Amino acid sequence: MAKLQYSIENGKPLPLGTEITSTGVNFSLFSRHATAVSLVLFEDPDTTEPIEEIILDPHKNRTGDIWHCHVRGLAAGALYLYRVDGPYLPEKGFRFNSNKTLIDPYAKALTDLSNWDLTKCMGYNPNMPDADLSFSYEDDAPYQPKCIVIDDTFNWEGDKPLNYPLRFSVLYETHVKGLTMHPSSGVEHPGTYRGVIEKIPYFKELWITSLELMPIQEFNEQEIPRINPRTGEPLKNYWGYSTVAFFAPKGSYSADRTPGAQVREFKEMVKALHRAGIEVILDIVFNHTAEGNELGPTFSFRGIDNTIYYMLDENKRYYKNYSGCGNTLNCNHPVVRTFILDCLRYWVIEMHVDGFRFDLGSILGRNQQGHLMENPPMLERIAEDPVLRNTKIIAEAWDAGGAYQVGWFPGGRWAEWNDRYRDDVRKFWRGDAYEARHFATRLSGSSDLYLRDGRKPFHSINFVTSHDGFTLRDLVSYAEKHNEENGEENRDGHGANFSCNYGFEGPTENPAIETIRFRQMRNFITTLMISLGTPMLLGGDEIGRTQRGNNNAYCQDNEISWYDWKLLDKNRDFFRFVKEMLAFRIKHPAFLRPEFFTGKDGDYNAIPDITWFDEHGNSPDWAKIDKRLAYRLDGSKADTFADRDDNDFYIMFNASKEGCLFTIAEAPKGKKWFRVVDTSRPSPEDIVHPGLEQAISSQKDYYVHERTTVILMSKWI
Repeated sequence: MAKLQYSIENGKPLPLGTEITSTGVNFSLFSRHATAVSLVLFEDPDTTEPIEEIILDPHKNRTGDIWHCHVRGLAAGALYLYRVDGPYLPEKGFRFNSNKTLIDPYAKALTDLSNWDLTKCMGYNPNMPDADLSFSYEDDAPYQPKCIVIDDTFNWEGDKPLNYPLRFSVLYETHVKGLTMHPSSGVEHPGTYRGVIEKIPYFKELWITSLELMPIQEFNEQEIPRINPRTGEPLKNYWGYSTVAFFAPKGSYSADRTPGAQVREFKEMVKALHRAGIEVILDIVFNHTAEGNELGPTFSFRGIDNTIYYMLDENKRYYKNYSGCGNTLNCNHPVVRTFILDCLRYWVIEMHVDGFRFDLGSILGRNQQGHLMENPPMLERIAEDPVLRNTKIIAEAWDAGGAYQVGWFPGGRWAEWNDRYRDDVRKFWRGDAYEARHFATRLSGSSDLYLRDGRKPFHSINFVTSHDGFTLRDLVSYAEKHNEENGEENRDGHGANFSCNYGFEGPTENPAIETIRFRQMRNFITTLMISLGTPMLLGGDEIGRTQRGNNNAYCQDNEISWYDWKLLDKNRDFFRFVKEMLAFRIKHPAFLRPEFFTGKDGDYNAIPDITWFDEHGNSPDWAKIDKRLAYRLDGSKADTFADRDDNDFYIMFNASKEGCLFTIAEAPKGKKWFRVVDTSRPSPEDIVHPGLEQAISSQKDYYVHERTTVILMSKWI
């Protein structure tokens, strides 16, 4: 082992992680129960032997529970890991093993994970009968990815997070790699942060305001042991919901593979998106880590201080598993709360992101015993943190342990993924009986869920599809999920999809079926864009992307998941409809209201803010109304902040299999009804470009075809 020529100094305990100083690098690691800690330094990513192991003196290099040192002369780009020693008593929750090198939880970048052999990271001997109690003496330093010391200096040129108000936002959920990895993407740097930059003109054309990126914190793509039973190819962790390092952007998403370049390239992506007026929201996974259950690998938190970082059951040997992934982060331990806040602040301050979507967010509201709390300190701290105050915080308001908190997620200003919206809208358009009243509630902002505790309609993140489930194209093409290629015999994925194939399962050239499918896709997009709340579009839905009926493509890093950009030309008419519908929403404040409807006249024009009708123009009997529904929106003072009026709208929905003549309410005095949208019409008549609307021939009624949405807008004669 070569000896380091730099001098070692005591250093300081904060900040945790690494800090570049004027003379070197300060290292700091929390571990309460460790008896010894060593800093392990490496010369380059492929080095199998460290160049130095610095044993930290507990009398000089420890302050409270924090171990630290300063290495004079070291600089950005240095590679390091830790060894942490202490008791190996799994039955008491301690799993220290100094033979295992450990990733710093605060590491800002890691070297290449593509050939990471996790079997070398086992803290126990897997060949022994009681594996998790059998100590492993194998040194894994040659196999472990290395932490990289990062210099956060970057010329942002005045860039700051955009922080659009939620009610003015249209979210677009996408995957960094899958967006541009397909050969048809036409980008110079497929599957990378630079590839995202190359798609900015497309995002601008589509009128979205915010990219919601599926996990980009470092994860191990190779952790899935199964193969695709159809192709024989190894399956991969494609989605990334299994975090290894929470501060580190994924290295394989960087076009520049120089160690540490992923940090700069991520910042370049954010800066370019902000220049184009597009926000960046990160899907972040604080509910569990990639270390799994008691038989999983030891490469970070488990070997640093298992009893602090994870929820353990009563006898300490096993992990509470509210994530469904083997372990659960102990989010409401004070040390872990600090870790989570430090991480969020880093992504906002240094990386300029605009918000976060918290996967299985209900776990952040469980106490150290796993019980849901009424006022969880973690959730309140995130909501009230002064650095994060204008940052979007969006919860997936449930977990795998039975928690379901949609509509009452605690902690203050949280927005939530509204799966009730998804299901009720799907059921209505599928033609399920007596779903119109639920559909109406979702259209009008889900007041049954959010009209409490100061919540607003925009706290509902409305979506019809997301990464977790069918794409929009598959929603109207498959009655059942088809996940056989995941290697789990089609047992995985949601069974209740509320989907329909309209006569044939999967792709078809039958023009009648294709007509119905695209009409239903237009119905879903129209519904999403006129509903009160914050709409989220699944990336690729606007071009008819399919996953061949797979509704759980978490392990499909291939053409099942990648965006096939040839569909943009094939489905050009549908793409036009989607982008026109997004532009329509953003233009009209009637659909961006910050408050719930009251059903009353708010500005003395004798017209309530919203009025519901059946197809005959009568007030609906909500116990009996079935597949046909209409409502009128009063555009007066729709934009309360700007104190300006919008058009009035009359909107009709027919989810039945038969067309119907709808009676229309009278237009405001001096105005007529003009058709904006009719999803039964061919392009470009399905949505009319602003200024080209035509007055309808009869101002008293309108024939609404089967499975059709119609939007009429009042204009001066």
